[in-house]
Amino acid sequence: MVKKITQKEIINKTAKGRKRKAKNNSEILAEVVIKGMQEKKAEEIIKIDFKKIDNSICDYFIICHGNSGTHATSISDSIEFEIGKKLNTKPWHKEGMKNAEWILLDYVNVVVHIFQYEARNFYRLESLWGDAEITKIEQN
Repeated sequence: MVKKITQKEIINKTAKGRKRKAKNNSEILAEVVIKGMQEKKAEEIIKIDFKKIDNSICDYFIICHGNSGTHATSISDSIEFEIGKKLNTKPWHKEGMKNAEWILLDYVNVVVHIFQYEARNFYRLESLWGDAEITKIEQN
């Protein structure tokens, strides 16, 4: 099941003063990751929600791709900057920064995958979990 969400809906969901149920840390972290991706015009942002799946490795995968190694690296830098600024935390582990074909930022409960287009089409991570809720984030 793929659900689409727009930038305006993300802003409305996180607007101050609005009554809503309390979010857990992984939900907040996922929203900040998506904002960091959008700041650098990441392509085809997907959020995979594993919270309802038993024995899952984390709460969310956030997946996107860039058009080049430089673009993928700038997306990664933007995510780290946004999370550092808003949540004052750093990734527990990161990989793939040298060749930037597939950059992984592991925040334990949220794992971020930043691909170059060819690598994303080859690995197709979003097709591996048919039982997870997949949300496509629309660009404005």
